[in-house]
Formats: sequence, structure tokens, C-alpha cells
Amino acid sequence: MAKGKRKCPEVNSSSTADIAFLLLIFFLITTSMDTDRGLTRQLPPPPEQNQKDNDDVKLKARNVLTVFLNLNDQLMCGDDYINVDQLRAKAKEFIANPANDEAMPEKHAKDVEFFGNVMVTSKHVISLRCDRGSSYQAYLSVQNELVAAYNELRDELANEKWNKNYADLNEDQQKAIREIYPQKISEAEPKKYGEKK
Repeated sequence: MAKGKRKCPEVNSSSTADIAFLLLIFFLITTSMDTDRGLTRQLPPPPEQNQKDNDDVKLKARNVLTVFLNLNDQLMCGDDYINVDQLRAKAKEFIANPANDEAMPEKHAKDVEFFGNVMVTSKHVISLRCDRGSSYQAYLSVQNELVAAYNELRDELANEKWNKNYADLNEDQQKAIREIYPQKISEAEPKKYGEKK
């Protein structure tokens, strides 16, 4: 009696696609995705139609602090060349305008929760321009100092009112402080200012 060849049983592959699909979903869900990080910036409002009066032009100029970083990493704040470590103090003075200086942002009365009626410089804008040739490290240093100016003003106000840092306040308290010190940094696209056209 001759032995017949035994056939090898086939593996059932009908569920392979299902398993691959489940593995794909598992890895998509469990993999952490990096969220986009960036710098929070608020653009200045568009100019109004009837803003051709000389008083309006002067008013607009006093509400803007121009910060310029050139291709040699030299920093100009307003009309003065300064060091990066001086920028924070200049920005804080501009944002708060504690002496109500006529050359700095105008103050308006605003009703803010927890604080009542306070005078704020709500129309101020810090305009940052950089030369395309400036170094990234210098650019980051300028950004850090500008943001630190807002953070310090907010911390000072939070400590004065609640004896806490701004980060330790609840959401409503933080919102109230942001109404007094709104972060307004406008950034122009980098250009090669040092080159002749």
C-alpha cells in the first residue's frame, strides 16, 4: 500500500488585515504627537478710515515702541542703541507708562474685574523688526526680554493684589491681569535692511 502525500494545512489569513488595522490604530492612539509651538503674537488693529488728522498720527506714534535688531546683532529701541539686558526695563516702562508720560502710550480708564476702574495702556504695541542677517540667538534673546517684561509686570501686579505669582492665579484672575497688561508684540517679516536696493 503506497503512502499518499499529505497536504500541508493552509494558514487562515482572513483576519490578518483586521489585526494590521488594529495595530495601526493602537500605535496612532498611543504615539504622542508634538503640538506646534510658536510665539504668541497679536497683530495691531487695522487703521481707521478717518485717521489722517495730525493729532491721530502723533497719538499713533506714541503708542508704538519700535525695536530693531540689525544684521550685526545691534539692538535699537526707539531712537537709542541699547544692550539686550536694558530692553526689559525699557519695555516695562513703555507698557505700564507709570508716570503718564506724554511721549509714551496713552492711558484709558477701563473697568476690570477684581480691580475696578483702572488706567491702562490698551492701545500700546511693541513693533519688532529684524534684519535677515541677524543671528537666531540674538533674535531669541530679544523675544525673551520682551515676553519677560510682560511676565514681570503681571507678576508684580498679582503679588501686589493677591500675594501670588501670575502663574499661580486662577483663570479669572489671570484674565483680569491680562486686561491690564495685554501682550501686544507685532512682528514684521525679516528683511535685508543692510543691503542697498
